[in-house]
Amino acid sequence: MMKLLKRTYDWVLSWADSHYGTLVLFLLAFVESSFFPLPPDILLMSLCLSRPQQAFRYAAVCTAGSALGGGLGYLIGLGLWGLLQELFYTYIPGFTPELFAQVQHLFREYGFWAVFTAGFTPIPYKIFTIGAGVFELNFMLFLCASVISRGLRFFLVSWLLHRYGLPVKAFIERHFNWLTLLAALLILVLLAVVKGMH
Repeated sequence: MMKLLKRTYDWVLSWADSHYGTLVLFLLAFVESSFFPLPPDILLMSLCLSRPQQAFRYAAVCTAGSALGGGLGYLIGLGLWGLLQELFYTYIPGFTPELFAQVQHLFREYGFWAVFTAGFTPIPYKIFTIGAGVFELNFMLFLCASVISRGLRFFLVSWLLHRYGLPVKAFIERHFNWLTLLAALLILVLLAVVKGMH
């Protein structure tokens, strides 16, 4: 599995120097939201470094692909989960019945914030997009949370690379999980403070 993931990682990066890089970025963000194992950030970072003047365009493309792909994940959960769940549990990393039970609890307790946190952090987003359909979370609520959280994540990565270039790439890759968790925590704390002021 690790060898397959490494080959897939190298294949994704190979598109950074292609004329089809932007299209592949969109498609990668789309499929990652429902079944593909690698996040689009790896190609997003390479494209931003190779063409920094287009960094924010790449972030927008990535956000659109991810949000639309999240819609596909929602539809899979809503209408096809009974047929596909064993396939996902067997072949898609991160999918387990136990995790799905936890996701159901998070949706019941937090709704929008569960999707927002999953979209911004390294938690596998596909589990939440499909889970949102399975547990029939309000679709517009789901879509808004997806666009905001994924947009914040991808635009933050693009801005850092646009601003600081190659030196920050290795730092992001090395500490990506912790950085996204910290940023999500700071945003949630800020929102809680603003809510408490009203």
